[in-house]
Amino acid sequence: MNVSEKRSVFSLALLYAMRMLGLFMILPVFVLLGDELDGSNGFLIGIAIGAYGLTQALLQVPFGMLSDRFGRKKMIIVGLLIFCLGSVVAATSESIYGVIAGRLLQGAGAIASVLMALLSDLTTEDSRTKAMAVVGMSIGLSFSVALVAGPLVAGFFGLSGIFWLTAIFALVGIAMVVFVVPTPVATHAHRDTRAVRGEFFELLKNPDLLRLDIGIFLLHLILTALFIAVPLSLVNDVQLDRQQHWWVYLSVMVTAFFAMVPFIIVGEKKRKIKSVFAGAVLQLSVGSILLVWVDNSLAAMWGALFVFFMAFNLLEASLPSLVSKQAPAGARGTAMGIYSTSQFFGAFLGGAVGGWVLSNWGGDVIYYTSAALGAIWFLIALTMRTPSYSTSKTLKLNALLSESEAAVVSDELFEVQGVEDVVIVIEEQTVYLKIDKAHLDENALNSFRYIAKAV
Repeated sequence: MNVSEKRSVFSLALLYAMRMLGLFMILPVFVLLGDELDGSNGFLIGIAIGAYGLTQALLQVPFGMLSDRFGRKKMIIVGLLIFCLGSVVAATSESIYGVIAGRLLQGAGAIASVLMALLSDLTTEDSRTKAMAVVGMSIGLSFSVALVAGPLVAGFFGLSGIFWLTAIFALVGIAMVVFVVPTPVATHAHRDTRAVRGEFFELLKNPDLLRLDIGIFLLHLILTALFIAVPLSLVNDVQLDRQQHWWVYLSVMVTAFFAMVPFIIVGEKKRKIKSVFAGAVLQLSVGSILLVWVDNSLAAMWGALFVFFMAFNLLEASLPSLVSKQAPAGARGTAMGIYSTSQFFGAFLGGAVGGWVLSNWGGDVIYYTSAALGAIWFLIALTMRTPSYSTSKTLKLNALLSESEAAVVSDELFEVQGVEDVVIVIEEQTVYLKIDKAHLDENALNSFRYIAKAV
């Protein structure tokens, strides 16, 4: 990446991380502090935890489409202002209903798709995959930091302190957008980073992608539900003061991250993705059920959380990559939009289901429910086809083709060794490819007529 691209990527990754940090920090503490709010009960606490996911799911794609018309940076600033307002509403509320309203507003600042579109505008095709990987790592890092920072901030400043901090993050983010993030020379409608309305129903019928959408839905449903029970188990079963929870999460997340890395490498290098993926789903279910048998042992609690989060980290890292591999050429943006919407709906439903189960049957039933959902997902994962090992590539045409010429070019590109799928968008003068790098004839592709350069 050149200097401008590095500035763009790292500033947007930091912006994304700060926003997600603000959303995630309440996960490990809200169930412990939420009962101090007027009108609270287990179900409403769960709704408050997952509420942001509902508005995120509903508004993410519309935000992306509005950014095509009004500009990326303008819509990011609007989203951050809405997020800041939601944080202030939650911070100043003394009732659970006020916090729920604040969380809904936080989620309504649904800028994830706009950030990815802006990232696309500011990077070349050669750098875009690396850029998205950096953003993806920043999201994972923000989640890990949030689990540690949440108990620490709440210990010093209470629940409202977390919301005030997220409001400050939003204002810092706005300053970054104005003064640090470069302004793109032109806005591009890259199909790899934006949703295309006409493709939604076609991709929803794709069984390979549907399995992955169900997977991310269940993963975040289970995660959100578990965080309604885990903090209570640490306090009531293990007798660990809530201000000490941070070191448990820190040690678990760090060791779980390093433990899952070899499996990611094996899955990619040895082409064992399906086996590694299905094994992680099964491990997720096992980790959930182990939480039932913790009794009063901190070591047992730590071990169960390690088993769970090792699987969670592996799945969280693998699923976006699998969506990218399985999406048809030129449809990755739409596929990722559906995937992200499924993720946020899972977070919302996880909070609602977890709170309802806690109110009626207690924390152990949340663990049993999570284990059962993990087992169902495991059965679904076993039916998945072995994923392809293709990647996306975007090329620019050096001439405006007619439909008949585009059909001929498409057929000729299919004959290039390593090219698996071809989509030519005539009005964009762009070719979207799915390629297997291990078998691609680079010379044939680079010397192909009508191809000007990578974009």
